Amino acid sequence: MALKFEQIETFEKLHTQIDGVYAELCILSKKSPDGAINQFKLKLINQIIASANELLGEPYKPFNDFVIFNDEDLPTNSDVAFIISQYIKCLEKLKFDNIERSGRHWCWRGGSERITSSPARELYL
Repeated sequence: MALKFEQIETFEKLHTQIDGVYAELCILSKKSPDGAINQFKLKLINQIIASANELLGEPYKPFNDFVIFNDEDLPTNSDVAFIISQYIKCLEKLKFDNIERSGRHWCWRGGSERITSSPARELYL
């Protein structure tokens, strides 16, 4: 199933956001792996995860029984970093399955327009 233009736009935004969140979480995890993430960050992370769940759907979602973090039982920095890393891998798999090489460029499959993309990162699934 090829992604629609709106889904590609959502993917690109989400991928950028989740990469940024992961970079910050890695820093926090090194300083304080067992420290609880604060409510403000968790709210934003949950919004990103909810969007990712919608885009990924059942075939690509990393964990079928995980929806978002419970905001009453704050997770640790390392727990959130672990989950986010799984979402990054699954987003990359979705991308890998939906892009193709077209000459010297990578493009999203399907649709009448050729939307260029960067290549998918190497997957270790």
